[in-house]
Amino acid sequence: MSPGHDATVAGLLSRARDGDAVARDRLFAMCRNYVAIVARAHVESWLQAKVDASDLVQQTLLEAHRDFLRFQGGTEGEWLAWLRQILSHNAADFIRQYHRTAKRQAKREVVLGNPDHSSVMGLANISDGGETPSQQLVRKEQELQIADAVANLTPDHREVIILRNLQRLPFEEVAQRMGRSRPAAQMLWMRAIHKLQEALAAC
Repeated sequence: MSPGHDATVAGLLSRARDGDAVARDRLFAMCRNYVAIVARAHVESWLQAKVDASDLVQQTLLEAHRDFLRFQGGTEGEWLAWLRQILSHNAADFIRQYHRTAKRQAKREVVLGNPDHSSVMGLANISDGGETPSQQLVRKEQELQIADAVANLTPDHREVIILRNLQRLPFEEVAQRMGRSRPAAQMLWMRAIHKLQEALAAC
């Protein structure tokens, strides 16, 4: 076992399966920011007034706890994909429930995040478009690190990155949702990306 293995997702998964409650708690705590960021990317901003994203996160983590022994994978990528699948199902349930109770018109239906868009991996290569295959492999193992960095940004920086990079909204809509002019939204986004790059470089 390599040094620090017990602190990795794979190491914590192994220990949790052996009945180590502390490892299981650490595993879920390690993934909370990731689930929260993906949850925000899944649900359009207008729905947040009706559905608290934290409710979606809580439901997802509770179900993952409950069904933990059903998880068959052993890698970080498999674990995060499993969490995203649970979250996606819960987001769909939240939205169906909202439409049943509010009877929203079809034209206002919420858009679920595309799995490619709602993953934080869209943020991992923002500063480098010329990755080698080995660099891409390393990047795919940094999702939790990226999510933690995004979660630690200021609220405005975090929001503009989620809207622009994860939900893939045009700057006009980003500006409207954040109550800013388009130039101001673009400047905010540039500053947010710079802060994110700094945070990732310091890790």
